[in-house]
Amino acid sequence: MAQTRIAPYIFPMQSPSVAELNDRAREVFRQIVDGYLASGAPVGSRTLAKLGSLGLSPASIRNVMQDLEELGLLSSPHTSAGRLPTDLGLRMFVDGMMQAGEPSNEERAAIEGGVAGGVALEDMLARTTSVLSGLSQCAGLVLVPRTEMIIRQLSFVPLSPGRALAILVGHDGSVENRVVALPDGLPPTVLEQAANYINARLAGLTLADASERLRSEVDGHRAALDTMTAGAIAAGLAAWSSDGAARPVLIVRGQANLVEGAVDLDRVRQLLDDLEDKEELVRLLELARGAEATKIFIGAESRLFSLSGSSLIAAPYRGPGGRVVGVVGVIGPTRLNYARVIPMVDYTARTLSRLVA
Repeated sequence: MAQTRIAPYIFPMQSPSVAELNDRAREVFRQIVDGYLASGAPVGSRTLAKLGSLGLSPASIRNVMQDLEELGLLSSPHTSAGRLPTDLGLRMFVDGMMQAGEPSNEERAAIEGGVAGGVALEDMLARTTSVLSGLSQCAGLVLVPRTEMIIRQLSFVPLSPGRALAILVGHDGSVENRVVALPDGLPPTVLEQAANYINARLAGLTLADASERLRSEVDGHRAALDTMTAGAIAAGLAAWSSDGAARPVLIVRGQANLVEGAVDLDRVRQLLDDLEDKEELVRLLELARGAEATKIFIGAESRLFSLSGSSLIAAPYRGPGGRVVGVVGVIGPTRLNYARVIPMVDYTARTLSRLVA
């Protein structure tokens, strides 16, 4: 059974290693993190003393807490409210103390059921993301491979002088539309001729290949097109190609999970706002794309999550030849169950890789 691999992260601040902590400090720190991840609340010295496993008085525990706070691993929201792990502390815990194994049999079965074939790739990825969201109780997300649509049919609908709506039907049945800028005074018959040419001569090609064939036929005088019609075709194909390349598809599912049981609703609202920042999310996922293993971003490690106090766990999945084609992951509060969720994300990525390879 494969062991979950976690890509190393270098925190901007100088982080102490687990080896630098003595046994007493390490155990106090571990119990505080465990308590925080379970409840989302600060953990006090009296609570730890009552557990009995440390064999220390509340005063002795407070002294250890103070040492850990000076190292930047703990923080105190209020004078007598106990301690919370900082982002730096959570990073040390995840990288050096947490034991991550494999998902349970039930979790593996649910993931494999979501990844089962028989539907279009994007639909399968959306379904898988929903399953991962439900299992982790976080928001699930996936960056869909940047595949070019194969043209089945294209039509133009005039909107106003100099503007038309281009409606493209892909070979897989998907339908997309774009607003295309055209020269003023273009007759409607030109748009009809352009659509007829595309459907007769360019169907079955990708957008890039269709643009190349159009250039070749026009340059070789093999296309029975006037200048205006050729210009309309070229403008439509070029606009579509550049738009598609610049905007990879990001699927997000399960945002409602972030609200259920939330301790700090203000942070949840901020996180929901963060999820609307697709450009920044894609940037983070692109960083995970280049990792050899599961990548974890905790709180202020990412500018996107500096206010919401959230974490992103993401792993790349691979296609033919082992080439990375996309990224799957979850977003949730920093107090999520890392030991359980990280293996889930890793297993989902490996399962997707087996299917799409």
